[in-house]
Amino acid sequence: MLSITGNCATALPGLCRGFRSLMFGWEVLTQMGKATGKMLVNTRTRNETGFEKIMSDIETCTAYGGQRKKQLKPFLPGQEQALNREYDHTDALCKAVGKHPEGVAEMIACLWHIKEIGLTLSRSLSQTLSVVELFDIKNFLLRTAELRALLHKLTDKVPETYQLMDTEKLLDRLDPSGERIDTFYIYDAFNPVLADLRKEKRQLELDMRKIQKQVRSELEDRHGFRMTPKCELLVPKADKALSELASGLSELRRIDEDYMTVMYSITPNAQMDEITRRREDLEAKIEAEEEIVCRDLTAEVARWEKDLRFNCGIIGNLDFGLGKARYAVMRHCVRPEICEAHVLMIEEGRHLLVEEILSGQKKTYCPVDVELTTGVTAITGANMGGKTISLKMMGQVALLAQYGLYVPCSKALVGLSNYVHILVGDGQNVQRGLSSFGSEMEELREILDNALDRSLILIDEIASGTNPTEGLALTKSFINYFAGKPYITILTTHFDHATVGEHIVNLQVRGLSGADFDRLYRELAHANRRERIEIIAKYTDYRLMRVDRMDQVPREALNIAKMLGVYPEIIDGAKKYLV
Repeated sequence: MLSITGNCATALPGLCRGFRSLMFGWEVLTQMGKATGKMLVNTRTRNETGFEKIMSDIETCTAYGGQRKKQLKPFLPGQEQALNREYDHTDALCKAVGKHPEGVAEMIACLWHIKEIGLTLSRSLSQTLSVVELFDIKNFLLRTAELRALLHKLTDKVPETYQLMDTEKLLDRLDPSGERIDTFYIYDAFNPVLADLRKEKRQLELDMRKIQKQVRSELEDRHGFRMTPKCELLVPKADKALSELASGLSELRRIDEDYMTVMYSITPNAQMDEITRRREDLEAKIEAEEEIVCRDLTAEVARWEKDLRFNCGIIGNLDFGLGKARYAVMRHCVRPEICEAHVLMIEEGRHLLVEEILSGQKKTYCPVDVELTTGVTAITGANMGGKTISLKMMGQVALLAQYGLYVPCSKALVGLSNYVHILVGDGQNVQRGLSSFGSEMEELREILDNALDRSLILIDEIASGTNPTEGLALTKSFINYFAGKPYITILTTHFDHATVGEHIVNLQVRGLSGADFDRLYRELAHANRRERIEIIAKYTDYRLMRVDRMDQVPREALNIAKMLGVYPEIIDGAKKYLV
């Protein structure tokens, strides 16, 4: 037998469809917004910022949740209210995850037991469902009822996007006895004719057993052997006398044997044959009545098909929503403030993937603050200064916010962008295969072709793949070009003098400017090559500070080179060339 647990209110399918249409329309408006000719972000940028990895780490339990995650759309400028509604929904689940972890665990366990029923629902419109398929529908209804009860227990007001339709009436049809257990059977309660036929069949079986027992008793009394409760006689082949007796009795027939034993059963007499014939007739009638029940139940499922599909969508929302909430709570992410102005302000921002790696090494991530508005912001500093990680963090926060996810920082103010692109060279990601100046220029051309008003452009080490003279010239030209566009542009560069200008904000990695050099050199004195790099990293302050004059920019590269063992005469010689 199969059954389900339910906690649904009663509602007619027809009364729900107007509400369902409104909900579907709201969902489409929330996710799609105004159509644009270009996409917000390409696959490379999703990968470089770590956004794609974060999405893969958000766990879902059901096929519906996985599909909802796969279909996730970004919110675009003009959809700030819709995005804030989405955050309101996630807020409710985040509170539940924090305050009621046991209830959330129950909900997740319930979600894991939900099967995909889309094909079954489609079949219900044109074919009769099998008992197994009806069981799947019943199981879905039970889990839906369980989820509704758990949601109301976890939160005072269930957001619309997580409100499941009441399907209790359909559950009552599939579970007429009201047992609500995870089994399914064509119960007698489905059809009174079926109940009478089964009752008659059970009586015939009792009559058959009575006759068989009578024959067994007579044989045992007459011949002195003992038969099994199933009216079978097991004869050892070594017992020649019993073998000869059994084979000669017309009341017994040989039905099976192995290398040691021969099995006999009672030979049906005329009375038994009549009962067998009647039972076979009844079984055919029972099968026909069961088919009628399956057909009627299938028709009922078909009447609820749209409402069940609606609940499939809601379960997808809930499953993915719980995945987002659990991820946000476990990684200490926060809801960003969404504004209409095109800005990106981050307090104590963290790159989640780098933080995870450092945590595995028992190291602490150094959070970074940044305030970005329309115009060009340049980040300078030596290698090992964390410029690229900070650049990726900015892109990660912006994209997470734009897709309605919580962000890894203590506070964030985000204005939505129409286009986001990060360009990171080969030195930072070998897997991309962008190892030449030509590839870098091709991707810059892609940015120029696709950038729109309110674009967020992040470029790492622009023109680093060519000679310094031309690289400096190109960098200055790109900076001047982007300074005149309505974009937020952030770039990292070694060309300090390329970033001079009225409309350019210069940020510098603090680096070793506040380090205790006496202590640092003492630790370096007895360290090997790998340890020296880790020691320098430990003393490096990766936070960004604003610098208004180029003479404020510290010369970290020479300090790091000296610490890593480059000869003093080379360091002194290099200082002579600094201007």
